[in-house]
Amino acid sequence: MGRHHEVRAAAMARTGKIKSALYARASKEAYMAAKQGSPDPKTNLALRAVYEKYRGKSVPRDVFDRAIKKAQGGDQVAYVEGRYEAFGPGNSYLIIDTLTDNPNRALVEVRTNVIRKGGHLGSVIFNFTQLGVLAFKGTNRDEVEEALILGDVDVQEVELDEDTIYVYVTPESFAKAKEVLGEMGITEFEEAEVRMEPNEWMTIEDPEDKRKFEELIDALDELEDVQNVAHNVEL
Repeated sequence: MGRHHEVRAAAMARTGKIKSALYARASKEAYMAAKQGSPDPKTNLALRAVYEKYRGKSVPRDVFDRAIKKAQGGDQVAYVEGRYEAFGPGNSYLIIDTLTDNPNRALVEVRTNVIRKGGHLGSVIFNFTQLGVLAFKGTNRDEVEEALILGDVDVQEVELDEDTIYVYVTPESFAKAKEVLGEMGITEFEEAEVRMEPNEWMTIEDPEDKRKFEELIDALDELEDVQNVAHNVEL
């Protein structure tokens, strides 16, 4: 069938792996949230946060429904959280969070992929800060910032990027920020989660290092044990 068919088939297979891993992440988080509280996101704030986190990522509702049903059925799955710090191609920094029922497998897969692209595990967390991030459609940046400050929210930064507002707050103020924004009528978020953000962003100038970094991110994105990847590279 030719090289074109092979390239297209490989791309489709890769897309399928990324989608499968995304669904697995959403499912595990929903399972854990439902296991610890009510199966109703209206009363279970942790479960509601999972819905909001994945709302803009095209995860089907039945992925959550199956996870909640599994949790209600008394199924006991011991998911263990892990965190791995790494230096990547071009002296980039990565923080790789895992959620898995097999920590040894998660470690081996993460380490193998990092080393394969010329990186190595090492301490980089001091280059990051944990922040609550809320992104939503809008252009009234100043109004949003004023409302958050008056609402006693510990705001770190409010940015306007075209028609999207990004709000960065301390983790402790995340719930309060959502409450204040809700009072402004803002209830639909493109992003809504607490995550690690780099203190400074960098660009990778060397084309080969840049290619390796992008391939590493793609490879980690395909691993179902990997829950989140934070890095300091502007792509």
